[in-house]
Amino acid sequence: MSEDPEEWARLPLTEQFQHKNWKARKAGYEAAAKEFKTVQPSDPIVREFIIESSLWKTAVADSNVAAQQDALSAYNAFLDVAGAEGARKTRSVTIQGVVEKGLTGRPVAKASAIESLMLLIEVDKPDPVIEELLPFLSHKQPKIIAATLSALTGIYHAYGCKAVEPKPVIKLLPKVFGHADKNVRAEAQNLTVEFYRWLREAMKPLFWGELKDVQQKDLEKLFEPVKAEPQPKQERLLRSQQAAKEQAEEAGEVGEADAGEEDEEAGEIDLEPEYEAVDVLAKVPKDLNDRLASTKWKDRKDVLDEVFAAVNVPAMQDGSFDDIIRGCAKSMKDANIAVVAVAANCVECIAKGLRKSFTKYRGTILGAMLERFKEKKATVTDAISAACDAVFLATGLGEVSADVLEQLKSKNPQVKEQTAKFLIRSLKSAREAPSLEQTKEFAEGGKKLLTESVATLRDAGAEILGVLWKIMGDRNMLNQLEGLEELKKTKIKEFSDAAEVRAKWKPKVAAPAPKAALASATGRKPAPGTKRPAPKKAAPPRPNTPPEIMDDAPLQPRPTSRPAPAKGSAGLRPPGGLKAPGSGLQRPGTGLKAPAASSSPKRQLAPLEDISAPARATAGRGLAGRPLQAKPAAPSSPPPPTRQESAGSSALRDMERAELYDLREEVDLLRQQRMDLRGDKMRLTTQIAELQNQNAQLIEDHTRDVLLIKAKETQLVRARSDAESQEERGNSLGREVERLKREMSRLGRAAHASSPSVAEISAEYGRPAYGANRTYTAPPRHQYASDSGVYANSGDPATDGFGAEKENIPDYNDVLSPAAPNNADPNSGVIRTKAMPPPAHPSSYSQQQQQRHRPLSNGSSSAGLGAHTGSTPRDSHDSDGYKSRNISGGSSGAQSGIGAEGRQSQSEGVESWRRAAEVTQNLKARIEMMKARQNIGRGQ
Repeated sequence: MSEDPEEWARLPLTEQFQHKNWKARKAGYEAAAKEFKTVQPSDPIVREFIIESSLWKTAVADSNVAAQQDALSAYNAFLDVAGAEGARKTRSVTIQGVVEKGLTGRPVAKASAIESLMLLIEVDKPDPVIEELLPFLSHKQPKIIAATLSALTGIYHAYGCKAVEPKPVIKLLPKVFGHADKNVRAEAQNLTVEFYRWLREAMKPLFWGELKDVQQKDLEKLFEPVKAEPQPKQERLLRSQQAAKEQAEEAGEVGEADAGEEDEEAGEIDLEPEYEAVDVLAKVPKDLNDRLASTKWKDRKDVLDEVFAAVNVPAMQDGSFDDIIRGCAKSMKDANIAVVAVAANCVECIAKGLRKSFTKYRGTILGAMLERFKEKKATVTDAISAACDAVFLATGLGEVSADVLEQLKSKNPQVKEQTAKFLIRSLKSAREAPSLEQTKEFAEGGKKLLTESVATLRDAGAEILGVLWKIMGDRNMLNQLEGLEELKKTKIKEFSDAAEVRAKWKPKVAAPAPKAALASATGRKPAPGTKRPAPKKAAPPRPNTPPEIMDDAPLQPRPTSRPAPAKGSAGLRPPGGLKAPGSGLQRPGTGLKAPAASSSPKRQLAPLEDISAPARATAGRGLAGRPLQAKPAAPSSPPPPTRQESAGSSALRDMERAELYDLREEVDLLRQQRMDLRGDKMRLTTQIAELQNQNAQLIEDHTRDVLLIKAKETQLVRARSDAESQEERGNSLGREVERLKREMSRLGRAAHASSPSVAEISAEYGRPAYGANRTYTAPPRHQYASDSGVYANSGDPATDGFGAEKENIPDYNDVLSPAAPNNADPNSGVIRTKAMPPPAHPSSYSQQQQQRHRPLSNGSSSAGLGAHTGSTPRDSHDSDGYKSRNISGGSSGAQSGIGAEGRQSQSEGVESWRRAAEVTQNLKARIEMMKARQNIGRGQ
């Protein structure tokens, strides 16, 4: 396929979603996201992606991370516009990719994946989504389990346990708490804390017993901060809830206080484990009645034990339990307390198993159990109390109130006390507040207990009134507490403050909103007293008319909040100004009497005011000028309707219809604005997530740069340390070199002091002391060795003499260079040394010969210097075949050996003499070699 982005853009979105190039797919996802934000649910592109749901399966699980982020954003935009149908068609194929690839991906992709799950729940219903997520809690990869638990926590935090059923997830909590991965256990704790925010202690029976003690203690520590928080509220509404709320707001029925109370009620969730119903009647003994009639208490107890074993199940199938209930009621009067306790246990199990179906048996058993409260044994009273509580949970406060009020009048203090305690428990656990009539009856019973001589009964009566006060509020209870002493009121207030109740009384709003909305939609006349939407323009002010004026007023035309047109209304004005109340407008063809006094006079007088106002000069006064002295009787028969009245009614209907259309347009405009605001909110949320991701990336880069800088600083410190150590070592080596130089200078000065100077040696040998540079042309020579070991030449005076041995010595301590032949000029045959000047008289060989053979001061000649030492020259040959010697050492040896006879007492004089002899021989041999190579003297 082509790699040109322009060609990708020309492809349909479905082909871009399936393109092999990830960049093409990414561009398709981005284009789809923009497209879905501007289309309507009925557009063809939405229908196409609803039908081709497999496109979303591969999109949300795209192998490229960057493309997958855009695919999730496009899927969210699609769900927002496609609604419930799009969610139902795609959720079965997309949830797996959203969980496995999205929830475990980058932060932006994770946020988009969570939003996808939220939208799948919002647009349709949550149960299918939760069912799709539960299998991932058993996934083999721990990171997917942890991501799923985190997503569930976010879902329940946003929608609450009222909208999303928590039972399936709570039952799986023990399994994830036993996982080996610590991240999974941590996410399980977060989810459990979220459940506790909504359910409190009601959730523990579903899973608490399967946890370890350590886990329970850890969770209890996490629950402590949550207990102080108020009841949470649903943060995100389903589409169905949003529609219901909009309808309620349009009808104006739900106020802020009512909405808050409804949210509080929504937080109270009744969690009951789901059990399979069991048929227990088949297990009940057939001879139950006969054995209960036995004279032996043991037989009666045994048969009740068998019944208890049969009915002791969480849930049971409905059937005919009349015989069992009558037998238990009969056993409540048994003389043996063991029989009474077992019978109460049977009633408790049956009430819990049947639940609402137990209502029909309540009248048979509850009164008998309350009467048996006269028993003082704690085991019996506890069993009966538990049975009474189960009966209340199965029936309700209204069902048990009659028996309770009857027993509060009992003559037995024990019965009254236990009945009062049962009433207090029932009021605290009731989910619905009692009615005003029940409240009055319970308050009367409690006030009677306040006059009892027994302290426990007085306390029970005060607690009943306190719990009622907490439920019903000051409005309903202050009038019930009138006439009581302040001390008793204080006691009741203390019980009210300490009471914890589940129900709150709220006034009921009696306004048939659906009927009013239906009437406005169909164009029918709304019922009297119903609310109408406020018009766009305020109606002209109406004067306050006393209600008694309309006592006998006839039925008026349909009211409206808009004034009628001036022309149409002029013909509707009754002739002669305003008539008496009895002669107002009547319905066509009817002779109805005046409405009841409860109807609104303002609503009835409004049409007359609107119709007659434009035609009178005193229209500003309205009906204020009407005489109020007499109330004339209504006419026996209404006047026939006129054409003007019919035209006015038709005009009013047209105006109402136009008003209805205007209101609908406003509603549509508000809905569109709300959709735009929601889109802006989602966009801003996405931008916030992206900025957070960028911030996290920048923080990570900054951290990495800081660490790199610290590493470089560490390297720099080490380099500086190494440089300082090397510098110290160089300084020490420099000091050592200086020391060695000073030592060498000292040794040189000592050797110089013990040997003659160069000038003396030259004068001694009859040769001048030449300068640093000396150039000469050596004549040819013929060397031979004499018996005495002295090299002589044949007739060449230039070859003899000590001066020739010094021609390569630039100074007294200089060393003869072994590369002297390299400095020779092959054409001229002249050897230029590095440090010897040319001789003043280079051609005076005869004088040199004479000076060479001049006797020394010690009586020996220079010719016999080598023979005197008795040593042979130790020559060393370099790579060119030349002989080289250390002249500096030889020179010093020669200088020290010249006057050796005068200093033979010194041990170092002998050694200096020996060195001088060796140097002399070496110099002679070298001079001869150089002369031989340059053929000096052969031409003579």
